Amino acid sequence: MNHLEIEMGKYELFMVILLVSGYGFVDGLRMDYYFMMGCPFAEGIVKNIVNRHLQADPTLAAALVRMHFHDCFVQGCDASVLIDSTKDNTAEKDSPANFSLRGYEVIDQVKEQLEIQCPGVVSCADILAMAARDAVFFAGGPVYDIPKGRKDGTRSRIEDTINLPPPTLNSSELIRLFGQHGFTAQEMVALSGAHTLGVARCSSFKHRLSNFDSTHDVDPTLDAQFAKTLSKRCTNSDKSEQAFDTTKDNFDNDYYYALQRNTGVLFSDQTLYNHPRTRGIVNAYAFNQAMFFLDFQQAMIKMGLLDVKEGSKGEVRANCRIIN
Repeated sequence: MNHLEIEMGKYELFMVILLVSGYGFVDGLRMDYYFMMGCPFAEGIVKNIVNRHLQADPTLAAALVRMHFHDCFVQGCDASVLIDSTKDNTAEKDSPANFSLRGYEVIDQVKEQLEIQCPGVVSCADILAMAARDAVFFAGGPVYDIPKGRKDGTRSRIEDTINLPPPTLNSSELIRLFGQHGFTAQEMVALSGAHTLGVARCSSFKHRLSNFDSTHDVDPTLDAQFAKTLSKRCTNSDKSEQAFDTTKDNFDNDYYYALQRNTGVLFSDQTLYNHPRTRGIVNAYAFNQAMFFLDFQQAMIKMGLLDVKEGSKGEVRANCRIIN
């Protein structure tokens, strides 16, 4: 390799870093925030503890990604989903939409360790964003960096969870809802790909299996054989679970194959394949996993910037479950 090629390679790498980090600043946040704040080992501590939990229970990867999403779509990425209810306030985590969230103990353990190392420095909102990122990579998904410096919010109310998308929405409704947060239809389909991890409870899709609408008993967009499998699965309890795809602990593009086969578990998943505006995106991600990975990581970085609190607009909680 000659000198010119080396220099061009350096330039291209610099441009990639520039595009991703915006000179290290994104909406006031920084990639190197915790280095600047005197806590250089913050990210390593998060990753080590998250990986230890995931090695013991790989299903937590889906839980941590989902928790980050449920946090950001309500009042922005401010760790409001982590706050416990009090006698005077019912918090977000006690909403029916959040009953199945789990993994709080992972965030608690990370926070406890960071408070020993760097008291009052690392926010719960950043911990949650970093934990989700590390969970994606642990499960085989793309590696990406995120800017840090989010502050923790001081509001968590059950009524705010009305902003979370229910599993009954169709593609047009999803496009509109995500659009209100600044996402394109393509970014919405990419973020939906997080369902390549994890499971759904019967309570979230049983409406597709009987009395679906005035003309169909079973959702006609559901593969007939798969519908029988789901009905059998849900015979005993609304809490019974069904994996979103055949590789529930691996981050891959199998979720999009499931939609092509009409075996999307949630109505809101399958609708992405049945709508003309999103079908082509589903097909593209099923065909090209690298494209899905690239679009997913960019959409996740963007999601992590939703309505972040900075400076005096928020705080750094000493305990993620309690407002200071």
